[in-house]
Amino acid sequence: MAKTSPAQFVRQVRQEMDKVTWPTRRETLITTLMVGIMVALTALFFVLVDMGLSFGVKTLLGLGG
Repeated sequence: MAKTSPAQFVRQVRQEMDKVTWPTRRETLITTLMVGIMVALTALFFVLVDMGLSFGVKTLLGLGG
């Protein structure tokens, strides 16, 4: 494996950074909101599944007092 000098490494990093397409502020906001919505929906799903399983186990074992 060839060794690179620190200066050459910095040049290569800068070249790669020029290739990066950064998201706009609007794209970042929309993506953040979508992630938040999906987290909320997933949390709601698991709460409902947990409540359903809890009810089922309590009913099955006769602990639903």
